[in-house]
Amino acid sequence: MAQTGLEVRQLYSERDDRVLFAELCFTLSAGDVLQIAGPNGSGKTSLLRILAGLSSRYQGDILWHNHSLEQQRADYLQQLLYIGHGAGIKAALSPLENLRWSCALRGLPADDNPIRSALAKVGLRGFEEQACYSLSAGQQRRVNLARLFCIPAQLWILDEPFTAIDQRGVAEIEQWISDFANTGGAILLTTHHRLMINRPLRIIELGER
Repeated sequence: MAQTGLEVRQLYSERDDRVLFAELCFTLSAGDVLQIAGPNGSGKTSLLRILAGLSSRYQGDILWHNHSLEQQRADYLQQLLYIGHGAGIKAALSPLENLRWSCALRGLPADDNPIRSALAKVGLRGFEEQACYSLSAGQQRRVNLARLFCIPAQLWILDEPFTAIDQRGVAEIEQWISDFANTGGAILLTTHHRLMINRPLRIIELGER
């Protein structure tokens, strides 16, 4: 049985005096893929931001490897890779510069080889040194997704990873998710897209009462 990495117990959050979710409980272990579903405004992004450590607007318990997040916060954030709904890049910088900055924030060595390999993996070979403002929305999204391949992590938290991505790119991302889970990674994501992956998929529906 896979070791439980992330555990959520009795999570409660509200926004503008409206309850987004209450008594929310789930676990996420190595190799798991968990989709958070629900209509717009149901709290999907709010939940992911809480679990990414970007929001403290909640009650309840979050555990990482059976210890409270407060006790394991540094290790948790080091093992977590969060990609939000937006492009998540500096438009004036090149893809190479953006990823150098992301790697530096994680204390990774200043080595361009893994970064260039990551950019090639997401289809940006030849665009490494072009300013991101000149790239298409889909290419800008791919710059952010390239972080998946140059920043080691145990847990991916992905908010609408298919935004601005073409049909071929959707299939690629689905394969990346499957590959990561197959090697023991855990994935928590939101998407309105029907996932086609070769792994068991669990779905939690928000907005249901």
